[in-house]
Formats: sequence, C-alpha cells, structure tokens
Amino acid sequence: MTLPDAKGHFGPYGGMFVPETLYTALKELDEKYQELKDDPDFQKELKLLLKTYVGRPSPLYFAKKFSKRVGGGNRVYLKREDLNHTGAHKVNNTIGQALIAVHLGKKRLIAETGAGMHGVATATAAALLDLECDIYMGEEDVERQQHNVFRMQLLGARVIPVTAGSRTLKDAINEGFRDWIANVNTTHYLMGTVAGAHPFPVIVRDFQRIIGDETREQLMEAEGKLPDMLVACVGGGSNAMGLFFPFIDEPSVEIVGVEAGGEGIDTPRNAASLEVGTPGVIHGSMTYLLQDEDGQILPTHSVSAGLDYPGVGPEHAWLKDAKRARYVNVTDEQALEAFNLLCRDEGIIPALESSHALAWLLQGDAGENKTIVVNLSGRGDKDMHIVQKHLK
Repeated sequence: MTLPDAKGHFGPYGGMFVPETLYTALKELDEKYQELKDDPDFQKELKLLLKTYVGRPSPLYFAKKFSKRVGGGNRVYLKREDLNHTGAHKVNNTIGQALIAVHLGKKRLIAETGAGMHGVATATAAALLDLECDIYMGEEDVERQQHNVFRMQLLGARVIPVTAGSRTLKDAINEGFRDWIANVNTTHYLMGTVAGAHPFPVIVRDFQRIIGDETREQLMEAEGKLPDMLVACVGGGSNAMGLFFPFIDEPSVEIVGVEAGGEGIDTPRNAASLEVGTPGVIHGSMTYLLQDEDGQILPTHSVSAGLDYPGVGPEHAWLKDAKRARYVNVTDEQALEAFNLLCRDEGIIPALESSHALAWLLQGDAGENKTIVVNLSGRGDKDMHIVQKHLK
C-alpha cells in the first residue's frame, strides 16, 4: 500500500511517458493533489458532496437467490455502486477531480469515455461546479451508447465523436491527450480510470477506495468478518482497484479481477490485456497491453464498451506479477447470461461490465463456503438495446 514510488512506478509499471508539455501539467496536478489530499477543508467538501449529492454510502446487499445459483455454500454480497447518482462508480472520481480542477484555476474539463458512464459523471461534475466540458467518445461507442450521449448533452457537455483507429475508448483517450496538450493552461484532463501517466493511477485509486473502505465496515457489521473473496470486472480497472485496495494487505482476502474474454482469448476478439497481453507503454504508462510483435496496439472487442480497452492500470499489472490478485476472463456470451440471471433472481439490472464479474462466479471456480463481495459497478440502463439485440 506504499506504492507507487515518487515517480509513479509500481515495480516496473506506471511512470510518466509523456511529452514535455504534459509532463509539466502532470507535475502541477501531482503537487496540487498532494496538497489537497491532506487539506481538511477539501476533504470536508468532498465528503459532503459524496454524501448529499452522490448518495454514499452505497449499500452492501446479500444476494440470496444468486448465492444459491453460484452454489457451494457461498454467500454473495453485491456492493451497489449502481445506486450512486449517475448510476455507476465513476462519479466518486469525477467529483474529486473536478474539485481539484477548481483549485487549479482550470475552467474546462475534458474526458474520454467508452460506455458513457464516465462521460456522464464528468458532465455531471462540470454542471455542478460550473465548468465547461467536452467529452471524447469513439464513434462506435457513440453509436452503441446513444442513451448516455444524450444524457451528456442534457448536462451541457459537448460530445465529440472520434473517427480514428478502432473508434473506441483507446482512440478517445488519444484525442483527449491531443486536446490537453493544446489547452493545458485552461483545461484539466479528467482521467476516468486507474490507467495513464502518473499521478492519474494514484488519484483515481484514492477517490475510488471509498468502495472498499465502506465494504470493510459494512461486511463486518453484516458478517462480523472480512470477506474471503473480492470480485470485480477489469477494463482500465478503477472499480476493481477501488474495491481491492483497502484489502491488499489482508492476506486472507482473495482478490479476483475479471477481464473481457470477448469471443474467446484464443481469438483476436477479446480485451484481456492481463491474460494475453505483454508489457509495453500505452497512454503514458508502462503496463500490460495487447500489442503485436512490432509494438503496435491491437484492436480489441467486448460486448461491453467500458471493457473494450487494450491496456490496464499499472497497479493491476503489479498485483498480477506479485501474485496478490488473480486475473481471469469470461466471454460475451457468459456475461450476457449472468446479466439475464441477476435480473430474474434479484430484480437488479446490472451493467454489462459488472455482469462479467457475476459471470465468473457462475463458472464454479470460486470454491466453497466463502463470503464473496462483487462490485456491482454500474446499472444496465445504458445496455438495454445491446442486450435486446443479443438475446433476440
């Protein structure tokens, strides 16, 4: 829990592989964050907004019928981040970073988004704090997430479709960085996950760790013990790291991250960076990523737009190598099945991202008689037309 070091390295991963213009902006951001994270007035303002605006703490719900479906005497609890304002965990981070932007004197936020939930959460924070907001979104994701595009526009943000490359999350981040380089004096880039150059992996992790901190307290009240296992989906990895981080130094707690297997990790149609990727640099950070022999980024695929990313946060890469966390994958088909089953069993419509974590439990590899917490990172409203199309 002492990582990263002063230069943003988690072992060999992380760092700041960026142009000089962005290096200066990142150093400014790091210095301001170090100042504000220990500022009682900043923390008081943040906690008040998380309570009265976001709706924290989010409940920890015992999923009785889903637990029976998982079997083995396991007890499955869902950390209900889907009940946050905006419908996902993303808002925990956007409120915090938007407050930092205000303290930096920046009047404009830019962000990337895949499934649209980070874009909605950024637009929400911008509206709340009276900041200008532009959201970069891959053209393919704009097409499959029209619901969230309209939400962002209603909140006053401008959604900019990205037509380059694979037209998904990776390309949206690229365009966001280009914008930031051109407008660094007036603009804050609000990174949505624990990826990218230092200090973003630390800042996002620290704002998201409230998920795990609450889980510890809530499960102690419900069961009188720590969880035996934590399970969360992993794209860039912010919801997972938010749940995992407060338990990293608890060796009795097993940690499982679930990546998008897409059409299978034996095919090129997946987004399982930690399982089939190799170390390299993407978006300013050394981590595991999907690349060819020449170091060129490979196209990815997932039924879930939020997991459709060729890299992963550097702290996850370190947890994998340190064998502190286990990373697995499920396919599109398995995630869709889990989506449908949770709807029927518990009356909860999960995001397709979260459905990957649920789906892994249904494969029977969790063991027996364990108390398991799954991070239900978002709700599935945004995915209705995708699920409808596939289930037909």
